[in-house]
Amino acid sequence: MIDLKHLRENQAWYEKAFAKKLAKVDIPHVLKLDAEYKDMLVKVEEKRSEKNKVSKLIPTYKDAERQTKIAEMKALDAKLKESEEQLNKLIVQLKEVTDTIPNPPHDSVPEGKTEAESVVVRTVGKPPKFDFKPKDHIELGLLLDLIDADTATKTSGARFYYLKNEAVILEFALVSWLFSKYVKKGFTPVTVPMLVKEQMMYATGFFPADRSEIYHVNPGEDDLYLVGTSEVPLAGLHMFEPLPAEQMPKRYIGFSSCFRREAGSYGKDTKGILRVHQFEKMEMFSFCHPDKSWEEHDFLLSCEEEILTELGLPYHVLNICGGDLGNPAAKKYDCEAWIPSQEKYRELTSSSNCTDYQARRGGIRYKDENGTHFAHTLNGTAMAFTRTLIAILENFQRKDGSVEIPKVLQKYTGFKVIKPKKNV
Repeated sequence: MIDLKHLRENQAWYEKAFAKKLAKVDIPHVLKLDAEYKDMLVKVEEKRSEKNKVSKLIPTYKDAERQTKIAEMKALDAKLKESEEQLNKLIVQLKEVTDTIPNPPHDSVPEGKTEAESVVVRTVGKPPKFDFKPKDHIELGLLLDLIDADTATKTSGARFYYLKNEAVILEFALVSWLFSKYVKKGFTPVTVPMLVKEQMMYATGFFPADRSEIYHVNPGEDDLYLVGTSEVPLAGLHMFEPLPAEQMPKRYIGFSSCFRREAGSYGKDTKGILRVHQFEKMEMFSFCHPDKSWEEHDFLLSCEEEILTELGLPYHVLNICGGDLGNPAAKKYDCEAWIPSQEKYRELTSSSNCTDYQARRGGIRYKDENGTHFAHTLNGTAMAFTRTLIAILENFQRKDGSVEIPKVLQKYTGFKVIKPKKNV
């Protein structure tokens, strides 16, 4: 949902912005519906006011005159109901149209249709040079007895997996390290509900656009949805009452399992744990004053880069092009880590400024001395654990198949190296 008044006053800018996002928005039709809705709303309110006046005066009339006024009020009531029906139809039509309108991209977002046209902002670190052919994470997972996707396929289907042994310890070491880091930065740690109502998917902009990606649980009864990111429930923390302005930015770091159908991705990364239906993730979420949101976006990106740097992973930062931006984001950065077996960078984290898009859809406001206003919301991946495990295994592997543990994690794991299992 966007500000329709701003759309009316800046049509040329929006046409250019929507074109950058490859979004087909019939702006004249949207504004026509909005004008019809406002006109009908005025008519309904006038008829309600007139009806109320007549109904209050009826007791003051006598006999025949009273009957005349009662008939007059019934006629007004019939006209009011007719106008209310027209108003409700316009509300539905306007909502159907505006629900699909994306957040316009920031001017600094590059032109482009696909991820291949996103712009590299910077590259940090150098890919490791091996004097042997590096193994991929699937080979390493078998050799070190860390990953079992074959059994998971039998129990749950394709794109599921078991993590085992040191991989489990390493994942929880990453969790402990990150929570410690983010608490020191002033983030509030949160574990979140992993099932949410439809309104939460709508508010955060995942519905209607990404409905095919979301698991729907027991439709018609529980009618809940499994989250694909803790961004969704985190957005609800300040959805139902205004946040005092002096508390902003209000930052959270949330942990959850995430569930994605991966609809439309068949044939892509089907092996291993790169693209799976269930994984754990830690997500940053910030409720921010509109004047500070671009500064906040840079801060969230710096947090992601700090993590990758301290882990010793080579990466680059991408400014995502307009055609590859989702509906809610006005701008997004991806951090992609080097994956030796693929000889290319793959996405590990992303951070998005959704400006007031989610706030308008979900009623997320802040309060100051001048009243209540829509906040800006931002989100950023602190860590997607399966993808980080892939990057660690592949970048820190040795010739004998063992894997070194990044130094920052060793006090959390209790071991420095994962060695091949003799009985595997």
